[in-house]
Amino acid sequence: MPAIQTLMTALGVQFQNVALLESALTHRSFVHEHYESPLQPNERLEFLGDSVLNFLTAQYLYHAFPAHSEGQLTAMRAALVRAATLARFAREYQLGTYLKLGKGEEHSGGRERNNLLADAFEAVLAAIYLDQGMAAAEQFLRPLLEVEGTRVATNGLQLDDKSRLQERVQSERNQTPRYRTAHAEGPDHNRTFTIEVFAGDEKLGVGVGNSKQLAAQAAAQAALAYLDRLASAGDGSTPA
Repeated sequence: MPAIQTLMTALGVQFQNVALLESALTHRSFVHEHYESPLQPNERLEFLGDSVLNFLTAQYLYHAFPAHSEGQLTAMRAALVRAATLARFAREYQLGTYLKLGKGEEHSGGRERNNLLADAFEAVLAAIYLDQGMAAAEQFLRPLLEVEGTRVATNGLQLDDKSRLQERVQSERNQTPRYRTAHAEGPDHNRTFTIEVFAGDEKLGVGVGNSKQLAAQAAAQAALAYLDRLASAGDGSTPA
């Protein structure tokens, strides 16, 4: 594994508390196999980083695209913060080479898995915020947002199923889709998630995947198909 100083140089951030950055790169599978390690898994940092990311992305879009409507800004934010985009950001800094993984996760290709890379990127952003403050987090994130935001604005939005479902439900029902993890099973390196999506109290679809992101996308795809059937039949058929 490359030296952590090499990563700090690439990030352009010299951490005062290097343990924060090391924890941001530590997957829970590593902690389970190295219970004596003082490092914490990156899940709490990922949780915080998700909020920091959404705030800074919304702030950037608000100022960069003053003529865009709320709906357009929401769709652009979804494109900028989705797992595939964050994984691409992570690869620019080769975060995968710095991840601390358990043997099972390592052998199953975890260093190249989009959801692990996206989680690590959010955790690193949170670590920068905690160590250096919001201004430093914005300075780190802003160039990435500018490049990706320009690309999205130039090439147009290629909405994923979750974004398409959100736009449709907001337009047709004045509601926002709500996702719920119904079930999770399997070892850490090969989890399977079942996620349901609702509009109000109505279940629109169910999806299964090897990450919550993939399962949610599958649920959104099922929900879109269900709404299409409702529109065609004009009745209250039950989602598949």
